[in-house]
Amino acid sequence: MTNLLKSITTPVALVAAILASGSVQSATEVTAEQIISKAELAAYYAGKDGKTQARMMIIDEQERRQVRQFTILRKDVEDGGDQKMLVFFSRPADVSGMVFRVEKHNDVSTDDDRWLYLPGLDLVKRISAGDKRTSFVGSHFFYEDVSGRSTKVDSFELLEQTEQRYILKATPKVANDVEFSYYIIQIDKSSYLPMVIEFYDASNTLYRKVETLETENISGYVTVTKSKISDLKTGGYTLMEFRNISYDIGLPDSIFTERSLRTPPIEWLRR
Repeated sequence: MTNLLKSITTPVALVAAILASGSVQSATEVTAEQIISKAELAAYYAGKDGKTQARMMIIDEQERRQVRQFTILRKDVEDGGDQKMLVFFSRPADVSGMVFRVEKHNDVSTDDDRWLYLPGLDLVKRISAGDKRTSFVGSHFFYEDVSGRSTKVDSFELLEQTEQRYILKATPKVANDVEFSYYIIQIDKSSYLPMVIEFYDASNTLYRKVETLETENISGYVTVTKSKISDLKTGGYTLMEFRNISYDIGLPDSIFTERSLRTPPIEWLRR
């Protein structure tokens, strides 16, 4: 369901050369790849593990509302690499007991593994790689938004800088693997958290927007506490709020298995 420079005085000749070339880079500036790598760590790898309670409000184009409440448990196998995640739904009644499980792989040649447990059918449904960019439990979030899109599958270009943000353009390396043509991402220079992500289709039309609305410093990690995803074609959107966030709580490997789909680790969900 969030932790993604300094300027120096340069010789006049160097400044002139930079301006003449049209470059947005300065002598001390990091590369687009370095920026996006730090953003990925900030957004998805705070601490060695973590827990949060989330409330999702889904508003469609007719202003009809649905609520989803769930708890997320996450553990890193390695910082910036493989990762395990469990999402336990509690409300409303029609989704209570449903569990989303993810095994995220650093090797981009291997698709992330995703499963959805449906308690009413006692069925574990595998989410195929082709469905990773489809609606997550009826919201405007995609399955891939929850676990995070690997930065290795896109090419990044630093377009410009403002006083507070880096602005990058991302283009998928495999164009027919996703519904977007490219996206523009604004990254906060201080926290490296992505603040705005705008997705464009093949006709260069902005159709989807992801926004960080609120953040908070929790245990030394600047953390997203409220976000919004908008479908600009329909006018619908989803708000996500996070609370009771904690990091480095010592989650055991044993809970990140298929067994937890049917037998949730209650002792960790209640802490």
